[in-house]
Formats: sequence, C-alpha cells, structure tokens
Amino acid sequence: MLDLVIRSDRVVTPTGVAACDVAIEGGKIVAVAAAGTFGKDQTRRLVDATGKIVMPGGIDPHVHLKWYTPHPDGTVTYTDPPSVVSKAALYGGTTTMIDFARWTHGKTIQQAIEDRHKDWTAQCHCDYSFHVMVEGKLPPEIFGQLGEALRAGYPTVKIFTTDITPSRRGRMVDFGDIWEVFKVVAQERGLCVMHGEDNDIVMHMYDKLIREGRTGFENMAEVHNAMSEDLSFRRVLGVAKNVPGIALYFMHVSAGFGVEAIREARAGGLPVYGETLHQYLMYTSEDYKRPNGQMYHTYPSIKAQEDQDALWHAMQTGTLHTVATDEVCCSLQVKTMGKRIDDTTGGNVGVEPRVSLMYTEMVGKRGYTLEKFVDLVSTNAAKIMGLYPRKGALTAGADADITVLDPAKRTTITKEMLHESDYSPWEGHQVDVWPVLTVLRGKVVVDDGKFLGDLKDGQYLFRKISEEIRGGALL
Repeated sequence: MLDLVIRSDRVVTPTGVAACDVAIEGGKIVAVAAAGTFGKDQTRRLVDATGKIVMPGGIDPHVHLKWYTPHPDGTVTYTDPPSVVSKAALYGGTTTMIDFARWTHGKTIQQAIEDRHKDWTAQCHCDYSFHVMVEGKLPPEIFGQLGEALRAGYPTVKIFTTDITPSRRGRMVDFGDIWEVFKVVAQERGLCVMHGEDNDIVMHMYDKLIREGRTGFENMAEVHNAMSEDLSFRRVLGVAKNVPGIALYFMHVSAGFGVEAIREARAGGLPVYGETLHQYLMYTSEDYKRPNGQMYHTYPSIKAQEDQDALWHAMQTGTLHTVATDEVCCSLQVKTMGKRIDDTTGGNVGVEPRVSLMYTEMVGKRGYTLEKFVDLVSTNAAKIMGLYPRKGALTAGADADITVLDPAKRTTITKEMLHESDYSPWEGHQVDVWPVLTVLRGKVVVDDGKFLGDLKDGQYLFRKISEEIRGGALL
C-alpha cells in the first residue's frame, strides 16, 4: 500500500512535463508513471491535482536565519529563527534552505558548525544545510580545519571580498588567503561561494558620499556599484584560473558586469555558476526613493534597469542558474531603522512568495517553460550544491519533496496572507499561482492553507559536490 499518490496533467519531471502519477512510500518517490496507473485501492491517499502544476519542492540556497545583526548605534538584533522562516518557506512551496555556519576568530571551524546546529536542530520545519563562512585574516590552522569540514559533508565555503559597510570591518578575506582557501577546496572537491565586491571601491564611495553629505540610503547604488562587482568578479576569476580543480558560485549577482564576467569565464571552460535574487529581478535603484525604500535593499545594492535586463537575459541564456532570496527576516521597524548608506539593514523577507513570484515573472510574463522555471527555483540549486537527485527532482528514489501550484489561486500578495513578518516588499504584486499542497519527504506539511508540519520534521542535509558540477559539464 502506497502512502500517497499525486496525479496531474502537468507534472514537471527531469524528462519533461507530462500527465503522471507520482507515487510515494516511506518518504521517497517510488514511481513516476502515466496518469491513472495507480488506483485508490493502492494508496492511503490519492490527490487529484489535474489542472495544477506538480513540481519538486523549491530550494533556496541563500538564507540568513537567527542571524547576528549589529547596528551602528551599538544595538544588536537577530533575524527571525528557523522555526518562523521554515514555516513560511513550506507555505510558499520551498522545502529546503541553505544557511551559513559562520566561523569567527577564537573558534575552530568544527565549533562554528556545532554552534550553528544548536540554532537549527529540532527547530526547523523543512530540510536544511549550511555553507561554512570564513572572514577576516585567516590563521594558518584554519585551512586544515576547512579540509576536515569539506570531507565531513560541508562542501561549500563562503568568502567575502569586501567588508560590506564601514561598521563591519574584518569581514573581508584578502586575496592571499582566498588563494589558499581555493587550493584546499579544490583538493577536497568542494565549491567556493563568493560575495564579490571590490572593497577599495566600496569604501572609497562611502568616504566620498559621507564627505559630500549624500548619506541617505537612496544613494546606495553609488556605493555598491556595478564597477565594484566587475572588478571583484574578475579578480576572483583570475585567482581561480591559477588553481586547478576549483569551482565557484557567485552569490547575489546584481549587475550586468558580473553577468559578463561569469559568461566569459564559463566560455573559457571554468566551472563557474551564478545566483541572482528576486529583489534584483523585480526592483531597481529607483525603488529606493519609494516610502520605506529600505524594504527593497540588500547587499550588494539593487542596480539600474539595464542591470536588471542583463540578469533576465543571463537566466535565459544559462549564465545565471538560481534565484535565491538572501533571506533576512526581521520586522519593518528593524528593516527601516537605518536611514543612511552606512547603517541600512540588508537582506529581505521573501522566502514564502519566491516560487509564486518567479512563476509569474518567468512563465506568465516571459514565456519560460515550466522546466526552465523549475530549474531556476529548485533543480539547479540541488545540482550545484550537491543535493541532486535526492532533492530537486520528481524521479524514483528521490525524496518526496513536492509542491503543487494552483493557477486558480491567482491573487494579490498582502502581508496579512504571509507568515514571516509584519511587512512584505512584495505587497501588491499579483501572482498567477499559489501553492495549495506542500509535501516534505512524503509528509503533507501544508494542505490547502492548513499547516501540518512539526519543528522536528527538518533534517540536516550532508552534501557532496558532483564531479559533473566541478567539471562544469552538468549546467
């Protein structure tokens, strides 16, 4: 007896969209067969989703939950924890998130990982994993510790090429240490995930605008500018060319210059992948001028219309591979606390509406295929981050992580309908679909608006980067 069968005329599988029965038993997909293969007498529950879209659960490869956030006035806040954001993720059709285990001086890498697990274990409704984050001047002993972590199933290492703001001095890793990290990650067959901005340019622009009295956050795109992304990406790629076996993933690509640097590197045979955020795809620097314009900000800044156009083109042509959120879930009061270029809170509240918004923008407005849409919000992240085909695919043997989108649920987003915060930067956006069923490893966790999940449902995902991704052949 099967646990669950989901039937639809639009099931997105690795081989295309078809009318299928997705059969689930013991938390796994055991068969994807022609629609009608399984009868009610063969399963404990049969969901007829005809007319709806059945897809793998969404994967957000870039979130910051229960994240330490210092403010220039000396106060400290923490972003909302996994217990809050994971529930919203499931409501929105996302079943896996990847956060960060942040190493700081005075700790070992293993201690940083263990501390982060304490923030998540039995406190998350969905599945999750961590990138290991390093920062500042790296002591010699850290490189061996990174190697141990990579071998233990933590195969992605986050590096900053900027301090981001003057108040965060010590975040940037210098390029000598970046070179050393690259060599370790290449040897251990991992992946480096990069925050790429040129620190000299960023800090120069902070000094210049503060000197000129142009300190309002609406000037943020001048500080975290497109040239900074260009210079940083190309310097990172220059180092990568000298480290055989290194693979890179540029987080939150925001500018056309960044897109072009990735495109050229990929054309030259480097295994380089790119992520953008739905903020960059749907807002520009002009939106900073709107009331509470801080709502739309993340680091790097949102850019000009031509940059946004370049991001959309890059997704169509395969230069950018994933759409993440850079989730920082906090209250409107915290998000709008900073009014200056040097104190505005980054990140965004967006994990819940991401899948529906991207369906609307990709399939509804731009004619993307369902397969392309699913690649960008789920499958490619699974492939790049070492989760495929366990995640990101409706295929026999995969975890039964499934989202059902209903085109009859066209709606206008309001903060009241969401489950994350007291505000939403997506307020007023119309979406063509909304999730009506979310399944996590075979368990129905959201059913027509009713939440059925548990904080103990979420499992940590140990990962291994595939040789196809490291070689650049898979995407």
